[in-house]
Amino acid sequence: MKIGFAVPVSGSWATPDNMKRIAARAEDLGYSGLWTFQRLLHPAENPLAPAYRSVQDPTVVLSFLAGITERIRLGVAIVNLPFYSPALLAKQLATLQIVSGGRLDAGFGLGWLPEEFAASGVSIERRGKRGEEAIELIRRLWTEDLVQHEGEFYEVPPANQDPKPSTLPAILLGGTAPVALRRVGRLADGWISSSRADLSKIDEQISIVKESAQEAGRDPGTLRFIVRGVTQPGKEAAGPLVGPYAKIREDIDDLAAKGVTEVFHDFNFNPEFGNPLADPVEAMRRAEEALEELAPSS
Repeated sequence: MKIGFAVPVSGSWATPDNMKRIAARAEDLGYSGLWTFQRLLHPAENPLAPAYRSVQDPTVVLSFLAGITERIRLGVAIVNLPFYSPALLAKQLATLQIVSGGRLDAGFGLGWLPEEFAASGVSIERRGKRGEEAIELIRRLWTEDLVQHEGEFYEVPPANQDPKPSTLPAILLGGTAPVALRRVGRLADGWISSSRADLSKIDEQISIVKESAQEAGRDPGTLRFIVRGVTQPGKEAAGPLVGPYAKIREDIDDLAAKGVTEVFHDFNFNPEFGNPLADPVEAMRRAEEALEELAPSS
């Protein structure tokens, strides 16, 4: 089981200094990866959870962290494909892979907030097919010398996109519906669970992904299964990754037994952290304590 940690990207504690402190200490402690997430905007007439009110751009944050770390992997969980042209996203991620020395885990999603689709100028309809076409095109831009594409959603005239990454970023997909899980098995290098996932039943979702991979002629054993842990130490034990540190470590072992290969602790989704009104000093104190207590070597 690999253990990662989400850097501060949401709310009052999401400052450059705090990002650097978390990233440097996580690398020293042997965490496997640093993680970010995307929220494009917060609709005035569609109130969302505090974690979504003030969010830094995930790929810019990872580019910043690439320059101050050396070994730890850099992950985004997730960016929503419909909000980008595939050519632009392929270029940005290829560059991030190059400047980070091949450490990028690229998590892709399809989006669910209508206002973000409206602001991006794309339809929310058929976003699954749009996403599949985008993944195909991004991979081609990363690997082929000459790309020409005329699809349902995107068109690229004969062109090349250089420089290419010498090693490809891992493509990971989110999603919870069976159709999304089957898409992971067919197309991706792994799956990332959502912040609302029922971790007690995660083995059922993993099974769907593995069955789809096998049906597509792929080896399910090569896939990664990553849990975004909405970790809450010190709270009354009410479910996986909530309670005393010793219990949280036991919960991680239980997730491994269910087929999970990686967990990253994400305090951004705790309203006492990822919230514009939270106390940033207290949030960092508690996060750094958890960083030490939950380190892979603990």
